[in-house]
Formats: sequence, structure tokens, C-alpha cells
Amino acid sequence: MLSRIAESLFWIGRYVERAEDTARILDVHIHHLLEAQLESEADLCAVLLSVMGVKITDMTPEELTARRVVEILAFDTTNPSSIVSSLVAARVNARGVSEAISSEMWEALNVTYNTLFTESGHGSAFTPYAFFRFVRERGAVVSGLIDSTMSRDDAWRFMVLGRSLERVDMLARLLAAATVGPEPDWVVLLRSVSAHEAFLRTYRREPEGHLAAQFLLLDRLFPRSAFYSLRSAEECLAELDPRSARVGTQDEGRRVLGRLRTTLEFLRVSELMSDLPELLPELQRECGAASVAIASRYFRQTNVIEWTVERAEFDVVRPIGL
Repeated sequence: MLSRIAESLFWIGRYVERAEDTARILDVHIHHLLEAQLESEADLCAVLLSVMGVKITDMTPEELTARRVVEILAFDTTNPSSIVSSLVAARVNARGVSEAISSEMWEALNVTYNTLFTESGHGSAFTPYAFFRFVRERGAVVSGLIDSTMSRDDAWRFMVLGRSLERVDMLARLLAAATVGPEPDWVVLLRSVSAHEAFLRTYRREPEGHLAAQFLLLDRLFPRSAFYSLRSAEECLAELDPRSARVGTQDEGRRVLGRLRTTLEFLRVSELMSDLPELLPELQRECGAASVAIASRYFRQTNVIEWTVERAEFDVVRPIGL
């Protein structure tokens, strides 16, 4: 497989997962902001923006509102990590590697792209809640088509690899924000990753801090847990290069993910909450290191996909119906 194709497939997986996870987080936290009568809206918005990597040093408390958070994280085309930018980037990459993906998957991404401006409120009356639901549904459709219409070959492995790394990174960001300050609302956190019902079926009790963190980080069966995602990413790397050395491994990305997965696998549950402040930054840091190692081994030796391409797409696209 050409490195250009592998790189695009990897980032398709990451972009779709990033858009879906951002929609989940925004949907839950915006509702939380509306219900949190006794908490500062500016403080809650500042924490959420910081988690998502948005600089807030130039923003006044009056600008830190729920409406502004939605604009930045969902619709801002100058923010490369926004929902709109991520979905456009996924479609741009898919257009260049259409021969490596199924026609159904390309059609799903293309339909999502063509519907994007209508759903994001340009010329329509869609609410943010309807937009978040649209993004979650389209993300689920694309993920389902990846798993149901593609052979388990290298193309599938690179997409699952990107999706898995993005899940771990987003989960670590979410937990890092929640554990700052007062006791977090664990029901809100579980719902933001669609884990609340799975948690209740597993533990048959209301969420408590140590149990919720244990489920999100260490559960071996829930597909959005950090451990499950790390194991999936590690398996993809092992299948991409099945050769094994007599001592250690020559694949730096696999080594980083394997050590991180082992850390979670053999972590004492009783020590989880006390280790959380150090564990979450380590998850983000090591996932970033694994992504760099994967890029240096399998992808072109250039900068990661330039965002100027995606921004150019908006210059030629007009809202549907106008």
C-alpha cells in the first residue's frame, strides 16, 4: 500500500471519531450547563475549551458562554478540530483514496459532507441538539460501514488504528477536565461516551467515581474504554507488520502502545483514583508519541495533512438551497 493512501485512511478514522466524540461531549455538557444553576458558566466553558485544545487566554468571561463554545467546537471552520472541519477533512481524504474504501463508505461520507451546511444551521432552523444527533448518527453509519463492508486488510487496519488512538485521546481529555475541581458528575461523563447504560448493566448500581473510572479506562469488553481501544490499535500494528524480532520489537509505535496497554492491564484498581492525575496526561502524551512513530514508519516524511486544503473546500461550497 502506498504511504499516501495509508496516511489518508489513518486520518479518516481519526477525523470521523473526532467529530463524533466532540458532538457527544458538547451534547452532554451543553445540557449540563443549562442545568447547572449554581455553577459559573464561564468556568465550565473554560474547562471544556481547554480540554479540547482551544486557547482561551484572549477571551473574556463574558465571551465564555455555551453559545460561543458551540460555535468554536462545532461550526468554526478556522478551528481544525471542530466538528465541521473534521468531517470536511474526512471527506477530502476519502476522495483521494476512493479506490481503497467501499463505495458505501464513500457515499456515506459524501452525503454527510453535502448535508453538513444545512444541518449546521446555514439557511435552516436546525438546533445544536439536532446537529449533534446528526453527527453522532453519521459517525455511527461510517464506523458501521468500515466494519461491515471492508475486508480485514491493511486499509481497514489503518482506519481502525486511527479511530482507536483518537478514542483514547478524547477519553483522556474528557476525564482530565472532569477531575479538576469538585467531584465530577459521573453520570454526565458516562453518557458523553455512550457508556452509562453499559455501566449499569455491568455493575447494576449508580455510578461512583472509582467504578466509573475503572469502567472507562480498564474494561476489557466495552469498545470505547481506553484499554479496549489500545488493544485494538496494538493488534492492528501487529498485523500490519507480523515480523517479530527475537528481542523486543522494531516497531516503535507498537512498543509505545504495548507499554501503555500493559500499564492499564496490570494497574491495581485500588490505586486507580490516586494515579489518575498522572495517568491521564500519560495517556495523551503516549498516544501522541505513538502517532508520531506510526507516521515516521508508514507515512510520507512531510508535515501532517495541511489544513489549508480543507479551508479551501469552504470557498467553493454553498449552503444547500441558496
